[in-house]
Amino acid sequence: MQRGAKVIKSLEPAKSFLFFLEINSYNELFQKKRAGLLEFYVKKGLILRIITLKGLNTLIIMAKTKVNIFSGRASRYLAEKIATAYGQELGRVSISTFSDGEFQPSFEDTVRGNDLFLIQSTFPPVDNLFELLLMIDAAKRASAKRIIAVIPYFGFARQDRKDKPRVSIGAKLVTDLLTAAGVNRIVTMDLHSDQIQGFFNLPVDHLYASSLFVPHLQRLALPNLAMASPDTGGTKRAAAYAKFLNTELVICFKQRSRANQVDKMTVIGDVEGRDIVLVDDIIDTAGTICKAADMMMDQGANSVRALCTHPVFSGSAYEKIHNSSLTEVFVTDTIPQQETDKIKVISTATIFADVITRIHKYKSISSHFDFTTQV
Repeated sequence: MQRGAKVIKSLEPAKSFLFFLEINSYNELFQKKRAGLLEFYVKKGLILRIITLKGLNTLIIMAKTKVNIFSGRASRYLAEKIATAYGQELGRVSISTFSDGEFQPSFEDTVRGNDLFLIQSTFPPVDNLFELLLMIDAAKRASAKRIIAVIPYFGFARQDRKDKPRVSIGAKLVTDLLTAAGVNRIVTMDLHSDQIQGFFNLPVDHLYASSLFVPHLQRLALPNLAMASPDTGGTKRAAAYAKFLNTELVICFKQRSRANQVDKMTVIGDVEGRDIVLVDDIIDTAGTICKAADMMMDQGANSVRALCTHPVFSGSAYEKIHNSSLTEVFVTDTIPQQETDKIKVISTATIFADVITRIHKYKSISSHFDFTTQV
């Protein structure tokens, strides 16, 4: 029995998932070994480590799984960069579109028993969200081991509460749809509201773009840097930057008469002679951020820049930015964006590729939840 135990423990460890094989006795274990079952798994590269637990009738086998990375049509530009950073080719997906506008995704690579990562931001149109739901359903029906939805930009996140009677909570509905479709885990970046994580009854890995923006700010070496929030809702985010960079904090207080239209704005804090950097998670119509920049320049700021994770840029946003007092706007590629003389794009591919690696290998990713983390 001891000899058999030594043979078992000599198997080399590696990275994998866990599954459990029940045994009733050591005799049964050695019978399986004599039958060649364990050696078969070893030769196939399936068994990486076997551990016997004293007093328990369970054999824990660590076995290899493969990673499949697929993308919806809306985020293929980013998924290709993530797959390259991860070190493998992007999986093949075909989308059949019918004459009435319906569509159906199909995986052209086997996914059975694998860790499946589906990359798709859910910015408008809503087809992007529904395409992701169909892909999750297809993966579940194809017997994928785990289905992880990588959603760089989580659409409908601004609908996180009832702010007036008889309205929906869109963010909660989206989380319910994803769960019902069969997703096992969510990876996303800079949710509009952190509390949306609580809408899910499954693991949510919420990453921050600060690990990308902070190094850029440090390289700029602005002499009189001050961080600013374009509204009171983003105060916590801007304060985190100010604390880490040891700078002053400025807050803009705005009043709206209706969505996407700012009526009044007031600056709280001293901006005279300072290089201001506005921080926001989303720029939509760019009305708020541009009005804040113009107001700060009028009050004596040296320069005004902006950091934004998700560049929605709807309506006349481009025109507003280029006609505003903003010197530069740094954005990420969670939503497809072209660089201009004012708009600079920073890729998130390395962060997502590293998180995919860590999830697959069952390693901690808590370092990516830390504001100071740099990739």
